[in-house]
Amino acid sequence: MQKDKIKSLTDSIYEKLVGIRRHLHQHPELSYHEKKTGRFIADTLRSWGVPHQHGVAKNGVVALIKGKNPDKKVIALRGDIDALPIQEANDVPYKSKNDGVMHACGHDVHTTSLLGACYILYNTRDEWEGTVKCIFQPAEEKLPGGASIMIKEGVLKNPAPEAIFGQHVHPPLQVGKIGLKAGKYMASADEMYITVHGKGGHGALPHDCVDPVVIAAHIIVALQQIVSRNANPTTPSVLTLGKINSEGGATNVIPNAVKLEGTFRTMDEKWRMEAHKKMKSIAECIAEGMGGSCDMDIKVGYPFLINHEGLTKKAWDYAVEYLGEENVVELPIRMTAEDFAYYSQEMPACFYRLGTGNPEKGITSPIHTNTFDIDEEALKVGAGLMAWMALKELES
Repeated sequence: MQKDKIKSLTDSIYEKLVGIRRHLHQHPELSYHEKKTGRFIADTLRSWGVPHQHGVAKNGVVALIKGKNPDKKVIALRGDIDALPIQEANDVPYKSKNDGVMHACGHDVHTTSLLGACYILYNTRDEWEGTVKCIFQPAEEKLPGGASIMIKEGVLKNPAPEAIFGQHVHPPLQVGKIGLKAGKYMASADEMYITVHGKGGHGALPHDCVDPVVIAAHIIVALQQIVSRNANPTTPSVLTLGKINSEGGATNVIPNAVKLEGTFRTMDEKWRMEAHKKMKSIAECIAEGMGGSCDMDIKVGYPFLINHEGLTKKAWDYAVEYLGEENVVELPIRMTAEDFAYYSQEMPACFYRLGTGNPEKGITSPIHTNTFDIDEEALKVGAGLMAWMALKELES
């Protein structure tokens, strides 16, 4: 397959891709509620004649595109489809029509790119060998993560892919470029819910109370030792407590309880479980020592994401061939998390970043903000490169 043909096909459907992306952006749906999004994806594939299954993990869609000799090799591509609970502030014709919901993480771009790749692959199926499984995955943004559910429902079987590629928008990267990082790339992500129990009373009479606010303050400071004094310096770890609320406190009222919420992230599964035990022990011992008690609930989230060294090296070469050496850059590790990590724990995987920023057009807002947007020229790279990588890997 010649890259010029893929680029030509991508150019020919570019306006269609823009329309698809804008439709998705106008009609975002939250994790586990992507009913209309899944139906739109299935309807689009049906209009192109692409074989697919709708309703995997409730709202997901899986397309199976077979070339010549389809059993020779199977490769998977993945795009997520859910949105975030954010009120969009952009003044654009395709602004979200769903109040309080926005594609602020670029999943509309991921879905559109994968649809474009499906179109390219299906319309060239007589020119390549093997099978490409295209996974439109729901619920990336919320535990337990749609990837884990799709895997449990057998998305990596019948047929079983040998490798999987995924991409994610990256506003700091100029449109036209992509970024990769081999090896450990993104962190695991666990949620912490802590309740500190004390004995409430009058703020002027603390000696008659057990102040959970003071206990919580000690716990907050002490938990940072998990990273600063317990974690191996060679293992990146982050512990952040981002929310604190008292139950019934006031300027002159000591509350009965204080609630804390936070996240713990790392890139080592053994240390991850050890850290959970240490956190619980520290919090409980501090609370008990100060006359109170503490309940800590740690919800185990996504594992760390590892980009297979060999597959990522090949992906780098594929991208250089398709985009030019100057448009492929190496990225640092990230302590953000992605449920694509579940796939990376099961098989050789490569998760790369798609440049979507353009300072000259004022397109610089980070993901997860209410002004996030993209330079839609990125859709050409997003669709074409996914198809190209799948076909090059089928040939390898």
